[in-house]
Amino acid sequence: MKHLLLATAATALVAGSAGAEEVKLALHLGFTGPLESMAPDIAAGGRAAAEEVSESGNFLDGSTVVTSESDTTCIDAAASVAAAERQVAEGARAMVGGQCSGETIAVLERVALPNGVMMISPSATSPALTTIEDQGLFFRTAPSDARQGVVIAELAQAKGIESMAITYTNNDYGKGLADSIQAAFEELGGTVTTSAAHDDGKGDYSAEVAALAAAGGDALVVAGYVDQGGSGVTRGALDTGAFDMFVFPDGMVGQELVDRFGTEIDGSIGINPAAEGDGRDRFMELAEEAGFDGSSAYAGEAYDSAALILLAMQAAGSSDPAEAKEQVMNVANAPGEPILPGELGKALELIAAGEDVDYVGATAVELVEPGESAGTYRETTITDGALEVVGFH
Repeated sequence: MKHLLLATAATALVAGSAGAEEVKLALHLGFTGPLESMAPDIAAGGRAAAEEVSESGNFLDGSTVVTSESDTTCIDAAASVAAAERQVAEGARAMVGGQCSGETIAVLERVALPNGVMMISPSATSPALTTIEDQGLFFRTAPSDARQGVVIAELAQAKGIESMAITYTNNDYGKGLADSIQAAFEELGGTVTTSAAHDDGKGDYSAEVAALAAAGGDALVVAGYVDQGGSGVTRGALDTGAFDMFVFPDGMVGQELVDRFGTEIDGSIGINPAAEGDGRDRFMELAEEAGFDGSSAYAGEAYDSAALILLAMQAAGSSDPAEAKEQVMNVANAPGEPILPGELGKALELIAAGEDVDYVGATAVELVEPGESAGTYRETTITDGALEVVGFH
């Protein structure tokens, strides 16, 4: 079936039915807000894939790709929806985004579905997005937090952590991740002493820290945002001596974390989606040449999101999201010629010739139904005030 679909697309391309056009791809990310330190490298990853496709000259009869940026704020759903609506009004056919789960859900339901716009998020991880009604328009290259919770629980147990307190940002992402961690850790026989929300944007987290300290635990899991309340709670816990061992999920892991806390958090654990292998190595080289940090959280996933959107359009022989959405799973998975970062022009040629491609990309892409990453995570330990990669899970 996959080969027949790609062959049909190739026939359409040879016939010239698509015609060259300017395809607008939105980078809808949190350039302000609690993850603003991550957004520039995420955007750079998406932009790198779009430029590679456009410059190849092999995309949809010589069509070009133009990217534009819009701000989700990560936490203000109304602002994210308004920004997405502007992108659609200006002709965006697809989006790399959103960045955070709550605003991604809002944009999907209020913008993408009514307008038939395809979205591939590099970083929205709420388990709620697995079962949401999306009319086949939503995909993600980051795995669900249902998977992250299991990985964190297993690592904590392996480190000898028998009890933990959990603090989480008070939104869809934080609550979903906290619940996943707690369920998985308790399934393994661990004890969660408390799981309590914190609000972002506060200047003082002493009350939250006092409650966490009273509950106690071998470690504090901070399921929050590095540019907001997650760091506020961490600072309070360090200053009061409430905890000296931390587990940092994906929303906290990045250069900003060690810039803020340095050796104060030595020995703590960080977890974020990432892969190893040739695809990762190629992406790191590509990012260095382009002048951005390829190791930054979700930069690779953004490259893959943009690449999948554009390869799916090529396979459909059209930039119409209604047709391209049917091809995402085909180009993302075997069988086919493995495609690494820097090989998008080659992939476009193969698709145009009716050949199968298996997009591996920067993050060892394997999409499972209903269109999300199967999930590989990078384990880091903070050593001498720096993130040290320990392994992959």
